[in-house]
Amino acid sequence: MRLLGRRYAVLVDDGVEDLEYWVTVMRLQEEGAAVVSVGRDTEPHRGKQGLRVQADELAGDVDPVTIDGLVIPGGWAPDKLRRDPAVVDLTRAVHEQGKIIGIICHGGLVAISAGIVSGARATGSLGIKDDLVNAGATWVDEAAFRDGNLVWGRVVADIPDFERELVAAFAA
Repeated sequence: MRLLGRRYAVLVDDGVEDLEYWVTVMRLQEEGAAVVSVGRDTEPHRGKQGLRVQADELAGDVDPVTIDGLVIPGGWAPDKLRRDPAVVDLTRAVHEQGKIIGIICHGGLVAISAGIVSGARATGSLGIKDDLVNAGATWVDEAAFRDGNLVWGRVVADIPDFERELVAAFAA
């Protein structure tokens, strides 16, 4: 229970990659953390594989001081989330406070819009490789790793590696 007493936010919207969302939520809870789902609205959403999820809080209502870190799962949701100024502002504020941000698959799209990837080593789905490079990141084709306060995961198949890196970073 390395994360007991800590609170983490996980971004959610329609088309979130179900496994990247649910495995992360369960893994953090397994370590004793409180997890809050955060989105653009609190309507029920359907994940990419059909599972239902609902945001507990609106991104604009989350004070970054009240969370210990943030996770941005992939799927199609990041392309929607990155268009919301409150999501982008929350992501940037968490980064500026030096808190850990976990980013997997297409989650890097939100990080790009928040302006936090320039100069960082980054990975994700090959579909966003050019976006990351064009935003000033250095592409690394590895399953998962930490670069500063950013923890990166490539794709669904790399979830075990991503979760190990994420929990270790959150626990440090």
